[in-house]
Amino acid sequence: MMTGLNLVHVPYRGEAPALTDIIGGQVQVMFCTPLGSLQYIKTDKVRPLAVTSAIRWDDLPDIPPVADAVPGYESSSWQGIGAPRGTPPDVIGLLNREINKVLAEPSFKTRFAELGTSPMPVTSREFGALLAAETEKWGRVVKASGAKPG
Repeated sequence: MMTGLNLVHVPYRGEAPALTDIIGGQVQVMFCTPLGSLQYIKTDKVRPLAVTSAIRWDDLPDIPPVADAVPGYESSSWQGIGAPRGTPPDVIGLLNREINKVLAEPSFKTRFAELGTSPMPVTSREFGALLAAETEKWGRVVKASGAKPG
């Protein structure tokens, strides 16, 4: 959408079969996770072109972010923890503080790095803002794609 490229989407039943086809030359380009592709990158079976995060990735410091060529581009996966509507604010605050404590532990950071990611401790308000921004951003992408609910 941001570049005007016309790429053909080829659906796969997971990242592993798609990586097999990249390695075998049946597919020319794919977007994949660091965890799924890093072993192939390190053994020169897959050549990374860019990372989709806003900044360079520590394990691939020589690989630029897409945003270096396409200003404003950023696509990162993230996970969050939610609670039912109506959960008391003091409970939300307690859960947020305790979760962020765990995210700050060195062993947890190390394990996340091994999985090709990093913890993102935020307040519940910051997480709400992230959800709103991501919903708006990806809503524009879906509209531009012309995709319709099935």
